[in-house]
Amino acid sequence: MNLAIFDLDNTLLAGDSDYLWGQFLGENGYVDAAVHQKENDRYYKDYLEGSLDINAFLEFQFRPLAENDMKTILSWRERFLNVKIWPAMLPKAIDLIEDHRNMGHELLIITATNSFITAPIAELFNIDNLIAAEPEMLDGKYTGKLSGTPSYAEGKVTRYEQWLQENNFAATTTWFYSDSHNDIPLLNKVTHPIAVDPDDVLKAEAEKRDWPVISLR
Repeated sequence: MNLAIFDLDNTLLAGDSDYLWGQFLGENGYVDAAVHQKENDRYYKDYLEGSLDINAFLEFQFRPLAENDMKTILSWRERFLNVKIWPAMLPKAIDLIEDHRNMGHELLIITATNSFITAPIAELFNIDNLIAAEPEMLDGKYTGKLSGTPSYAEGKVTRYEQWLQENNFAATTTWFYSDSHNDIPLLNKVTHPIAVDPDDVLKAEAEKRDWPVISLR
């Protein structure tokens, strides 16, 4: 079976949904704006440099989910999608997704960003399959902890292989579109690795490996 895999942030979106969520929380006074933005900037810099402590970052991201009731955070998320995500959805990304859909390919988004943020974004792109960092829930409330393996760097390979097994999916030809050097481990695993508006490290790797480099901007 043919499978088209897409990274989300800075690939299908013109921006990083994790980072945009942090901005949104601060701009609306849902968190201490100065403190949260400082941490948000620090973690994003680490991500770009490939030195991110993913577990520490996810704990940071999960804190507002754990400290507020579900009704409140769901209302925040609805506004976040309208204010931050809709404007960041790239028309060329939508066209690319539809090209694969029209060819009968299964579609999958795999992202290091947590599923609370990304599940509705996957729905906006009309993609049913999502691999994302999973915030732990207990009695219908987020605990602030991570459940399972984070889908980041080598963890994306682990989670992808788990997904194939759990869904009894025999992938014959695979595509993976990503902007980030953090995704090189998974790019190495697919039939067709494609660099999308890549960072400098991924661009150099793509040129060395003769991987296609495209832009959705």
